[in-house]
Amino acid sequence: MRRTHVSSGTEWESTVGYSRAVRVGDRVVVSGTTATDDDGTVIGDGDPHAQAMQAFRNVESALAEADASLADVVRTRMFVADADDWAEVGRAHGEFFADVKPAATMVEVAGFVDDAMLVEVEAEAVVAE
Repeated sequence: MRRTHVSSGTEWESTVGYSRAVRVGDRVVVSGTTATDDDGTVIGDGDPHAQAMQAFRNVESALAEADASLADVVRTRMFVADADDWAEVGRAHGEFFADVKPAATMVEVAGFVDDAMLVEVEAEAVVAE
């Protein structure tokens, strides 16, 4: 079965040994994705909704590179630095997935590699071959 790797182009992919997303057959798995732009700058400083929106846009872009779309997503995971941000992050999730309604999980974590990051998301998709 063919394996396709999607790269974000960051230096960390080769250092850590991961891909932004991987497609094998009809499955696409998108790695933990934060609210960064192409230069690695965090978008939406201090704003969990803005960060979630950017993270979901980044997920959408990775899916597109793997010939998938948000409509193919069957599972999302949202990680937040502060559980009190659940409503704002959940609202952003709804803006992207209101019609798709994937299985979803949100958990609070101790923190991220950059203190400016408030949200990280993962996604899994199944695409008709």
